[in-house]
Amino acid sequence: MADYQWFPGHMAKARRMMQEDSKLVDLIIELADARIPMSSRNPDIDALFGSKKRILLLCKADLADPARTDRSKAFYESQGLMVVPLDARTRRANDTIRAAVNEACKDRIERDRRRGIIGRPLRAMVVGIPNVGKSTFINSFAGKASAKTGNKPGVTRGKQWIRLNKQLELLDTPGILWPKFEDPEVGVHLALTGAIREELLREEELAQTLLGKLREEYPVLLKDKYLKEVPEEEIPDNLQELLRKIAVERNLLRSGGEPDELRTARLLLDDFRGGKIGRISLETAHGPVE
Repeated sequence: MADYQWFPGHMAKARRMMQEDSKLVDLIIELADARIPMSSRNPDIDALFGSKKRILLLCKADLADPARTDRSKAFYESQGLMVVPLDARTRRANDTIRAAVNEACKDRIERDRRRGIIGRPLRAMVVGIPNVGKSTFINSFAGKASAKTGNKPGVTRGKQWIRLNKQLELLDTPGILWPKFEDPEVGVHLALTGAIREELLREEELAQTLLGKLREEYPVLLKDKYLKEVPEEEIPDNLQELLRKIAVERNLLRSGGEPDELRTARLLLDDFRGGKIGRISLETAHGPVE
């Protein structure tokens, strides 16, 4: 399994800036990818923000396996977090998030009321790894294009406040990773979901890893999407041969009729990231294995 590591200098700077800016806010809204609810959470976040109130949004829940998302939500709630699964492209979850913000900040709201302070907005910092959907969430929540969005990691730069209404202001932050992935599978998960720049990846190897996961956990989706006409006994066990078989089935061939593994790998990765294979999660949140 490849060892994916990525921590450019601007991320170290952003990390220091976020820690400093956390003093300005009442609440941290943390975004994670519902398909990789552990791998997409920065393990430094507890140290960064200490006892600051937090809400965890499980983004891209419409792309994730709903049963596994439910289990991840229940686990994080058992850890004391407020959790909201989220399809950031719809506004259905916005009322739930607003209610969660008010609940998380009820002590500050009550303290202001007792002191006669009226109209001071709540301030929340939005944090998460690159490409997790922060800008999309902010735009949906605000009802307008308030934050620049992009489908490549690292589009958001610098610091910007977004005033949603008289009650709430959001501080958008750059997506940051962390210096070292203790578990190499974390890097693989981040690479599969597009949180690490594509030019850093070995795409054929990554696609084979995805095929292994699909074959083990979602074999029906794999067959229905790519191997519908192939008899079971003709589906190769070897992952490279499986990639080549899909290339043949999809007519992704180089001159001379050789399977084009790179084009096929890119197709598989794009299909997974876009939810075209089906609703797939690569992991479920859980505590340490005893």
